[in-house]
Amino acid sequence: MCRNYDELAFDIVTHVGGEQNVKSLKHCVTRLRFALKDESKAETDYLKNRDGVVTVVSSGGQYQVVIGNQVADVYDAILRVTDIARVRRRGEADGENGTSGMNLFDRFVDIVSGIFQPVLGVLCAAGILKGLTAVTVVFGLDQKSGLYLILNAAGDGMFQYLPLFLAITAARHFKLDSFTGLALGCAMVYPTLATSIKSSTNFLGIPVMLPAGGYYQTVVPIILAVWFAAIIQKQMKKIMPDMIKMFAVPLMTLLICVPVSLLAIGPVANGLSAAVGHAFTSVYRFSPVLYGTLLGGFWQVLVMFGLHWGLVPLALIDFAQKGCSTSLVAATAVCFAQTGALAAIMFRSKEVKVKQVGFPALISSVFGITEPAIYGLTLPMRLPFVMTCVAGAVQGAYCGLTDITGYTMGGMGVFAFPSFANTATHSMKCVLDFGIASLIALVMGFVLTIIVKIPTLYENETCTDKDLSRSEKSAETHKKVSDEIVSAPVSGRSIPLEEVKDEVFASGSMGKGGAIIPEEGLIKSPVSGKVSSVFPTRHSIMLSSDKGADILIHIGINTVNKCGKGFESLVCEGQHVDKGQSLTKFDLNELQNAGYDMTTSIIITNSDDYKGVELALGDIVTGQKFIGLT
Repeated sequence: MCRNYDELAFDIVTHVGGEQNVKSLKHCVTRLRFALKDESKAETDYLKNRDGVVTVVSSGGQYQVVIGNQVADVYDAILRVTDIARVRRRGEADGENGTSGMNLFDRFVDIVSGIFQPVLGVLCAAGILKGLTAVTVVFGLDQKSGLYLILNAAGDGMFQYLPLFLAITAARHFKLDSFTGLALGCAMVYPTLATSIKSSTNFLGIPVMLPAGGYYQTVVPIILAVWFAAIIQKQMKKIMPDMIKMFAVPLMTLLICVPVSLLAIGPVANGLSAAVGHAFTSVYRFSPVLYGTLLGGFWQVLVMFGLHWGLVPLALIDFAQKGCSTSLVAATAVCFAQTGALAAIMFRSKEVKVKQVGFPALISSVFGITEPAIYGLTLPMRLPFVMTCVAGAVQGAYCGLTDITGYTMGGMGVFAFPSFANTATHSMKCVLDFGIASLIALVMGFVLTIIVKIPTLYENETCTDKDLSRSEKSAETHKKVSDEIVSAPVSGRSIPLEEVKDEVFASGSMGKGGAIIPEEGLIKSPVSGKVSSVFPTRHSIMLSSDKGADILIHIGINTVNKCGKGFESLVCEGQHVDKGQSLTKFDLNELQNAGYDMTTSIIITNSDDYKGVELALGDIVTGQKFIGLT
């Protein structure tokens, strides 16, 4: 079912300090990643407790709001209901990338995540296709058949031309024109370049040294080349006359950067990649079991803080250089430890909300998405999270012991299995071993969690309006109420609540009350009391009167879609107001012209605490008796 995330999106941006506090915004599989100008302006506690938000993590120079599987929808809603897209474009024009103020490690994480996140989905998809093709070969498919050739092209094509994908994402990150970055990438993987250049080939007397296979499948050379090109482009824009900038800037950028990238940046980057890969392999060779134990045990901690992105390029370098990799194998099956732990928690817990949160998180974990499980249940419960780390360490040790090897960059969770099929030898040994590692993680996650104490998460917490019915709220708070007169907050014509064209209000599910079709754009307080809530979009306000009435004033129908435009709040949450004091101004004509029904509902949300709720109908003026509570 399609959901509207506009309200959640607007609320998140409001509570990270507003649009002007956002330098940049990206998203990955489960979280919104903000780069904020001033993180102290963000209301972290509010966001952590907000429906639709799993938790908040500040790491790697990013303010990460964990959403879960709906993160792409929420991200799109943010761009739709705020001006962040415009702010982001303006920042790009000014050369900002959201990394100012970060230390070197934070910048590295930001660069890696920014470049790889946009292509991660299709990268996994291509890996799954490669893995499935490998499985068909193991079971006898002729590698010269049309079926194999087409399926292999579908999966392997992206890996062959990976530099072109990274050229685009790196160009966006470093603020280089995307097509200039793509042109640079195309030059580096030009088909006949590697075969045409001989040992004696030189460029203006400088020897040209290309790797044997050229720059197909490489990672680091194109990233460094695009970074250098972004610097050159910025300088070219300063010195080129406006009348020739359109072609002169990319011309000079390519003229300078293609030779420099092929003669210097590429060879240096390849050398660095080889050194890093050698260091990584040396640790694995020293003790595969120790390596697997550490990576498997700490992987979820890295994921929590978004630091796992620093390891992704290492696996890609491995695949490019060797055609296979053991780099991240020990981390691939860790998700099944969360699956087992969640199954144990749901089996033992009596809390309804735990089961509500646990089931979708369990399904996500099977497909490798563990943040909903971690932040929603296992981490708040503490011991279950520790148990999943132990299970992850044990399966990681098994991965190292059996030397499980991946032959392509595959998917996550159950989609990872095909990537362990060896096309060259037609062997399924690593697929079987990975299945055993997954089973170890699943069983240990379940068994270790089932034997530890499962704490109560929700039942002992203070209940909120969204968790309680009106009668439950009354019993919970034991609020004393007295007879009271609720005045009309605005002049107009009053109508029964049942006539309001909003099913939630008209049904009385929010409480009894009435509505006014307003003639003016000013809401005044109908009672003396406290402002208990002002909705972020300012179209709604909650009051708690001194005599005990809880009153919701909702201005218009679906006016939340205006995201606060046309509304001005004159009071703040927690403020005590007198009867007749101005609360909210709104532009009645503008909103009506925009097609909004401005019928304003006044609802006594604790009306079950009263024996009678009497409503005055017809023409009414501000301050006149509107609702009588007895």
